[in-house]
Amino acid sequence: MSLPGFPDAAPLAGLGGGVLIGLAAALMLLGAGRIAGVSGIAARAFGMTESSLPRAQALAFLIGLPLGALVIGALTGAAAPSFAGPVPLILAGLLVGIGTRLGSGCTSGHGVCGLSRLSQRSLVAVATFMATGFATVAAMNAFGIAVLP
Repeated sequence: MSLPGFPDAAPLAGLGGGVLIGLAAALMLLGAGRIAGVSGIAARAFGMTESSLPRAQALAFLIGLPLGALVIGALTGAAAPSFAGPVPLILAGLLVGIGTRLGSGCTSGHGVCGLSRLSQRSLVAVATFMATGFATVAAMNAFGIAVLP
């Protein structure tokens, strides 16, 4: 199945991924009583914050993110994704890290968990994330900047 104007889109795979993310967030909330916000879990894994989540569990969660993607890719035969060079990735990572600290959370915590709990703070945060993303893409297109080779 493909979408008009988006020949590389995989809506069924996206739907499946979304369902798995929702299930993981629900399991984390119901099983551990914790929001599955990746920035908070990463901060705990690297000893930047204190929380009730054991550091070993935080590390296991973080390791499982790319490991799960690799397993699914291997099982489905999906092509390896292409990434921007190291400089844009490092710059993007730093900006996202600063943003998650300023916004008191990331897209997973606010977008997946916060919106499902009808949090007003998360609604504002997600609207800000989306508006910033749209503006960034528009600016890059206007200046002819391509991140991927």
